[in-house]
Amino acid sequence: MVMIFRWVLRLTGAAIGLAVLAAFLAYFLASRSLPDYTKTLDVEGIAAPVEIVRDNANVPHIFASNDADVFFGLGYAHAQDRLWQMTMLRRTAQGRLSEVFGRRTLSIDTLLRRLDIYRLASLSVDSQDARTNDALSAYAAGVNMRIAEINNRSLGRGAPEMFMFSAPISPWRAADSLAVTKLMALQLSGHLQDEVLRARTSLVLPDEARLSDILPDMPGTGIAALPEYASLFDTPLPRYAAVSTERHPLDPVPARGLGGASNAWAAAPSRSATGGTLLANDPHLGFTAPAIWYLARLELEAGGVIGGTIPGMPVVLAGRSATIGWGITSSYLDDQDLFIEQLNPENPEEYRTPDGFKPFETRKSIINIKDDEPVTLTLRWTDNGPVLPGSDFSLASITPQGHVAALSWTALSPRDTSLSAAIGIMQAADVQSALISAQSYIAPSQNLSLVDKEKVALKLIGAMPERDVNHQSKGRMPSPGWIAENRWKGVFPIATNPEFTEPVGGILGNTNNKIVERPFPVHVSYEWGDSQRVQRWQRLMQTRQVHTRDSFVEAQLDTVSFTARTLLPLIGADLWFTGEPAPNGTPERKRQIALELLANWNGEMNEHLPEPLIYSAWLRALQDRLIKDELGPLATEFKHVEPLFIERVFRNIDGASEWCDILQSSPKETCTDVSRISLDAAILWLEENYTTDLASLRWGDAHQATHDHAVLGDVPVLRYFVNIRQSTSGGDNTLMRGRTQGGLGPDAFLNVHGAGYRGVYDFADPDSSLFVISTGQSGHLFSRHYDDLGALWRRGEYIPMSLDEGLARAAAVGITTLMPSED
Repeated sequence: MVMIFRWVLRLTGAAIGLAVLAAFLAYFLASRSLPDYTKTLDVEGIAAPVEIVRDNANVPHIFASNDADVFFGLGYAHAQDRLWQMTMLRRTAQGRLSEVFGRRTLSIDTLLRRLDIYRLASLSVDSQDARTNDALSAYAAGVNMRIAEINNRSLGRGAPEMFMFSAPISPWRAADSLAVTKLMALQLSGHLQDEVLRARTSLVLPDEARLSDILPDMPGTGIAALPEYASLFDTPLPRYAAVSTERHPLDPVPARGLGGASNAWAAAPSRSATGGTLLANDPHLGFTAPAIWYLARLELEAGGVIGGTIPGMPVVLAGRSATIGWGITSSYLDDQDLFIEQLNPENPEEYRTPDGFKPFETRKSIINIKDDEPVTLTLRWTDNGPVLPGSDFSLASITPQGHVAALSWTALSPRDTSLSAAIGIMQAADVQSALISAQSYIAPSQNLSLVDKEKVALKLIGAMPERDVNHQSKGRMPSPGWIAENRWKGVFPIATNPEFTEPVGGILGNTNNKIVERPFPVHVSYEWGDSQRVQRWQRLMQTRQVHTRDSFVEAQLDTVSFTARTLLPLIGADLWFTGEPAPNGTPERKRQIALELLANWNGEMNEHLPEPLIYSAWLRALQDRLIKDELGPLATEFKHVEPLFIERVFRNIDGASEWCDILQSSPKETCTDVSRISLDAAILWLEENYTTDLASLRWGDAHQATHDHAVLGDVPVLRYFVNIRQSTSGGDNTLMRGRTQGGLGPDAFLNVHGAGYRGVYDFADPDSSLFVISTGQSGHLFSRHYDDLGALWRRGEYIPMSLDEGLARAAAVGITTLMPSED
C-alpha cells in the first residue's frame, strides 16, 4: 500500500511538473510574439527613416519625410499589434476560414464566396487614384516587413493564436485592404434581413395595419401602401420559416438589429462657447477583443491626422487634422434589394429576364477544409447579382418553388473607389474639399459629419440605387427579378444624396435617425436605425445656448432613456398605486415594490440601479406576450423591443390594441391585463436569474459589455484571460448606446454592440481634443495594452488626442526607428 502511495505521489508530482513546464513553455513561446517597441531596424521599401513614437497609451505617432513611408509605418504598426485580427479579416473576406477552423466555418466561407467580395476587391484595385494606390502599396510593404521580421527572427509567429491554429500568413496585398473595406460594408448591412423579415411577417399577418404595428414606419409623412408579398407570385409560399441557426462569432453578417449604428453631432462657432467648431462622434459596431478600432496619428506631407483606424486599411476613418474633423454614422441608405428569380422549367441553368430566359453566369470555387474533403461550389450570378442559397437569411421561407434569390448591393461593385474617397477626406484641408473627395465613395453608405475652423456640414455619402417609380415593393420586400420596373436603373448622381451645410441653428447631428422625408424613389430609405435617441439628443442640444467640449462629452455619455420616460406611463397607467397593500412575499406585493421603484425613477440606465433591469425585463416580457400568439415561431425573430410598436398598441393607434387580446384564450384580455401579467412574469424571471430582493438588483450585472475573443472566447479556462467583460450603463435607446443581445434567454441583456471608438474634437483648441477605444491597442493577450483603455472607456474617460509631437515623445512607451536598408 505504501508503495502504491509513493508511485501515485511520484506520478502526481511528475504530472504537475509537466503541466508547469508546459505552461512555462507556452508562455515563453507566446511572449516571444510580444512586440518590442524600442528598437532600430533596417528595412527595405522606404526612402528615408521612419519613426513610430508610441505614447503612454500605446498610440503610434508615425513620422516620415513622405506619405508613402508614413503608410509603410502604419502597416508595420498594425501588424505589430493586430496581425491575428488582420489575417482573420482577410480570411473571412476570402472565404478561407475553413482551412483553419474546419467545417464549423463552412457556412461563412460559402456565403463570402457567393458574394465574391475578394474577387471584386481585387478588380477594384485598378480603379483607385494614384495617391491611394501608392498608400496601398506602401502599407502592404509595411505589413510584409513585419511578417518577414517575425519569420527571420523567430518572433513567436506574430501572435499567440498562431501556435494554436495552423494559419500560414501570405504576404499582404493591396486587394486585401480593399477586401477589408467591403467586409465592413457587410458588417454594416441590414436591409436584406429587413426585406426578408417583412416578407415573412406579411405571410403570417393578413391585416396590413397589424404589419405596420410590428414593423412600424418612422414617424413622418405616410408611406404608400404595399402589396401583400404573396400577391407578387403565382406559386404558393410557406407560412412559417425554419428556426434561425446559431451564429458563429466570426460571422461578419450581423444579426438583425445589430448592424451599423452611431452618433455624431457638430456645433458651428455661433453655438460654441469658445468660438471654435465642435464635433463628437462614436461609431457603433459589435464588440470584440481586441476592438475593431485602432488609434493612430499619421504625420503626412499635408499635415498631421489622428483618430480611429481599422487594421488592414491605410486610412484614419474617423478623426481630425489641425484644420478639419470628420465623423461617420450609419446612414441606413437602402442599398440592398433582394430579387426572386424564376428558373426555366425546361432548363434550370437559365433564369427569366424581361427579355426571356438567360443562362446564369457561373464559376466553380473550391473551399479547402481542415481535416476534411474540399467542397466545390458553383457560383451563380444573374443580372441582378449573386444567387444565394435558401439556407442563408431564411430565404427558403420566402422563395417559391422553381425560383432562387439574388442580391443587388452597391458594395458588390468591381470599381469600388470608397477607399480613395476616404483617403481624400482624411487629407482634405476644409469642409468643401472633403465634400468633393466624398463624391467617389460607394459603400458602406455613411452620414459624413464635417467641421473645419468655420463651417459644419453633414452629407450622406455612398451610391444610392435608382429604382423605378413603379417598383412593386419599393425595395421593402423581395420582388420578381424578371419585371423590368423592379430592376435597378443605376445609381443617382451624388447631388441627389441629402446634404446639410451651415445650418441656421448652428447644430447638426445624426443618431441613425430619419434625416429626410422625400418621395420614392429618392426617399433614401424606409428603414432607419433610431427613433428614440434623437429625441434625447435634441433636448440636450437645445437646452444650452452654447456648447463646449465637455458638454459634448456629457451628451456622448448620457444614459437617460427617452424610451423609458415615454413607455412606462403608458404601460403602467392603470397599475400605479392601485389596490390594497399586499402581504410580503406575495406576487401582488412584489409587483407593488417594482412599480414603486419605477415610479420614482428618472429613466437613467445606470449600471448601479435596479430600475433599468426591472424596466427592461418588463418590456421584453410584454412584447413577447403581445406577439407570440399572432406570429407563432416567427416571434423569436423579434429579439429586441420595438418602442414604436409598444406605443402604437397602448395608444391604440389604428386599432393596434388588438394585439393585447390573447387569441388562444376565451376571455378578451385588455392591455392592462397583459401589462400586469407581463410584469409578474418579468419579476419571476428576475428572481430565478438574479435575486428575490428587487431593490438590490444591478443593471450592470446583466448589462456587461462583452468584448469576447472571436476564436478563443468560448474555450474553457482560456476565456477568462482573453475575454474582456465590463459592467456598463446605457441601453438600447440611450445616447451612450449599449445594444443588448436580445431574445428571451438569461443573457438577453448583455451589452454586445456599441461605441468601440469615441472622439470629441474642439477646434478652438484642437490639441485639447479627446478620444478612446473600448479595449486596448494591442491584440496580444499578454500585453498590458490588451485592455488598458477599456477601463477608461467603461468609466467614460478619454485620452488626449493631440498632434503635439513633444507630448507624444515625453511619455513614450517606446520609439521604433525604421532605417532604409543599404543593400
